[in-house]
Amino acid sequence: MYRPELTKTNFYKKSLSEIDKIHKGNKKPTLLLHGCCGPCSCWPLLFLCPHFDVTIMYNNSNIYPEEEYNKRYEELIKLLDFIKKDYGYDVGLVKTPYDNEEYDKELAPYKDLKEGGVRCIICYRKRMKEAFDYAEEHDFDYFTTVMTISRQKNSKILNVMGKGLETTHKRTKYFYSDFKKDGGIGKGQELRDKYGLYQQLCCGCKYTYQDGLKRAAALEESKK
Repeated sequence: MYRPELTKTNFYKKSLSEIDKIHKGNKKPTLLLHGCCGPCSCWPLLFLCPHFDVTIMYNNSNIYPEEEYNKRYEELIKLLDFIKKDYGYDVGLVKTPYDNEEYDKELAPYKDLKEGGVRCIICYRKRMKEAFDYAEEHDFDYFTTVMTISRQKNSKILNVMGKGLETTHKRTKYFYSDFKKDGGIGKGQELRDKYGLYQQLCCGCKYTYQDGLKRAAALEESKK
């Protein structure tokens, strides 16, 4: 996965440079966006939609339990309805079948590691590869993920993964991103609050689920 030519790259500037190139062309390219939830998708959508014909792919069998998976999916649908109503962007949506048991087989050997370690890196790549494969099979011009918006995720790791995956695909290009930059986190939070989206308190897998429950309990206690 290590790519020395990317170690000092400013991925936000790289994304702007690619957009400049796109504007010199005569068409709006298609982009498949891996989306993990509504809140994380808010700002990436508004960043990308003026320049791309965007479709979101919700392929997140890492999420546990299934009720949580469905809840996040429903919030994503809600967001897309608001985006269409308020901004006029008609974003497509693709959902893959939920299979946490099968998905977790590759993660289980690393169940005791802290969040952000090897288990998480495997998880990022599994979902990105599945979505990248779909983008290639359906002739999308670009692929990227919303995950670079997250404070808990290393944008450099995600972009190096994306570039590595691009080398195994013939048609679809990887779109570099760092959605945190230029106030992206704050912009995303404003949109989340504006639309009243459910904000989950953990990444989503069964190994962070108990931490999420503890954070939720602490939040409720602080409101008393």
